[in-house]
Amino acid sequence: RELLELSHAEMAEITGMSVSEYMAMEEGKNDFTFTFIYKCAKRFGVDMVELLDGTSPTLSFYSVVRKGEGMPISRREGFSYLHLAPFFKEKLAEPFWVTAKYSEAEQNAPIKLSYHEGQEIDIIISGSLKVQLEGYTEILRPGDTIYYDSSHGHGMIAIDGTDCEFISVILKKD
Repeated sequence: RELLELSHAEMAEITGMSVSEYMAMEEGKNDFTFTFIYKCAKRFGVDMVELLDGTSPTLSFYSVVRKGEGMPISRREGFSYLHLAPFFKEKLAEPFWVTAKYSEAEQNAPIKLSYHEGQEIDIIISGSLKVQLEGYTEILRPGDTIYYDSSHGHGMIAIDGTDCEFISVILKKD
């Protein structure tokens, strides 16, 4: 931001938050969301990986990520994300292997909703996932898939007493 001489106010507007909320993110007082990182990277003219890892993606033909590998990304408490194509440049989508940890405390609490531009597809590998899409609720099990406009509120939790693993592909909107 400073190298590009962008003000806090401009970045707050770009990321859809107040100046104080933006400054708290920049100072590391709050966890970054996918949307925040994506919008910052887009404005800075860099790939998300450059903000997260400090390296520029260099692959343009193909990329292989072995089982259990990938770039870990912290997006939200209780979820672990492995980016499945961190070093492929000019990606049209952001693919992740996601593990949603089962939490007894979340089972009867409202599900926190996220919003970001683009579309998303989630494919359940193991466990069960309760997905809240604004006023709709879906229960997904292994082999089930959900595709949605991610600019609408969406959130999820693992259910049935076990963690849930799924592939999530976020399709960017430019």
